Amino acid sequence: MTIQAAAPQLRNGKASGESGRHHDHETLSRYLLTDVKQPAKPKLNEVLRLNARLGGVLGRKSDGEPGVKTIWLGLKEVHVAAKTLRGLRAIDDDGSCV
Repeated sequence: MTIQAAAPQLRNGKASGESGRHHDHETLSRYLLTDVKQPAKPKLNEVLRLNARLGGVLGRKSDGEPGVKTIWLGLKEVHVAAKTLRGLRAIDDDGSCV
């Protein structure tokens, strides 16, 4: 079963329907933590590999695809960064951020 068959909201390897601010913070966090320039519409595989890099994957040619554990470790990092960004933006909205 392919990813597109399992999740019909994914089309052409791109995450569609992720227009909420929560997803924006997570996507921004991935790119900020990996020092990679963010494309206009990142593909699902690119985002998955960014998560894996945060989880410890080196990305060498002979390494193969990232495993579940490295993706999970990367997602933990992304969630911490997204939570921090949301908190900082909430403080900025109140006008109390320096």
